[in-house]
Amino acid sequence: MSNKRGGIMERLDNGDVVIGDGGFVFALEKRGYVKAGPWTPEAVVEYPEAVKQLHREFLRAGSDVMQAFTYYASEDKLSNRGNTASQKFGCTAINTAACRIAREVAQEGDALFLGGVCQTPTYLSGGDKASIQAIFRGQMQTFKAEGADLVLCEYFEHVEEAEWAIEVGLETGLPVACTMCIGPQGDMHGNSAGDCAVRMARAGAKLVGVNCHFDPFVTLEAIKLMKAGLERENLKAYLMCQPVAYMTPDAEKQGCIDLPEFPLAMESRLCTRWDMHRFARAAYDLGVRYIGGCCGFEAYHIRAIAEELAAERGRFPAGSEKHIAWGGGMKMSTKPWIRARSGRDYWENLNPASGRPYSAAMSRPDNWGVTRGSEMLVQHAHETTEEEDNRVKQLGQQMRKK
Repeated sequence: MSNKRGGIMERLDNGDVVIGDGGFVFALEKRGYVKAGPWTPEAVVEYPEAVKQLHREFLRAGSDVMQAFTYYASEDKLSNRGNTASQKFGCTAINTAACRIAREVAQEGDALFLGGVCQTPTYLSGGDKASIQAIFRGQMQTFKAEGADLVLCEYFEHVEEAEWAIEVGLETGLPVACTMCIGPQGDMHGNSAGDCAVRMARAGAKLVGVNCHFDPFVTLEAIKLMKAGLERENLKAYLMCQPVAYMTPDAEKQGCIDLPEFPLAMESRLCTRWDMHRFARAAYDLGVRYIGGCCGFEAYHIRAIAEELAAERGRFPAGSEKHIAWGGGMKMSTKPWIRARSGRDYWENLNPASGRPYSAAMSRPDNWGVTRGSEMLVQHAHETTEEEDNRVKQLGQQMRKK
């Protein structure tokens, strides 16, 4: 694609702050277009206008990159545990449709578009490198054919699988970015966050960082460790950060997915737009130059990032047309006590209440610690059996009693 500000590496090398988009699976599930559980993206074929509209909202909010909705669009995930998306639509058709939607919207602004791959059920089931890379290759060949500006390898709990994905990404000749869904404690095989960054960079990723599982501020703690690891080894890679939009101070090694509210009762943890201003400034000051969001991020969260960094970027997003910074529009309210709330001092210092008088401030994570090599993570094409279902529910009850 031809862009006024150039490709991803040209923008970053010129000192630009690149703003990513937000979360698709949670947003489209809430809107009724994605099924909770499998979280696969066949909506790009079934409901393309819904996907396109969400891309447009992020573009208007300030996103510089349209991330094709290819999350979990691998052949094995699309046919996992009773999912028939692969049989109905085909892996290639889903990835192609996602790329074309993202490309169309990117061309409506001066935006790039990327195709992304993520961790696979095959890896979690103990599959070998060749079979897993063949899965990645199937998706990435589509990204290349559809004119993607870069490839993103994201949402990896194990740096080994991330390295395998990067290797395939490099075959496309496109810039490769890689983010892992880890926190300050590192990956699920015991590799530190710093070492994960080093391994991603040495594998060939031009951007490295973290996405999903943790809130913006916990995520930045992991990014600090990654930055230190890269500096220790004298490696150059741009830092990339796309956290969830939920506060997770009580999450442990596996992040928000271990919290009892995940995934269908996370709303009480939702970050405000003002949290995102704070996040954007902290990320920028740390040296992160690709800043976006993952699950829970809506367009107004992305707009907050774009507005916070407007001076550095030399522009406000189109969506700021209807949003006066720091609640300035409250001056137009008919209610005087609301007019009194216009301005940065009020909103920046607000400690919002939950409205739930008997709600705990923190939860106790489940912490099953299940990862690659566990029998319970072996995946299959047929639906989850009643025996399997009963087994995990019984184990869940036992874990909650500890």
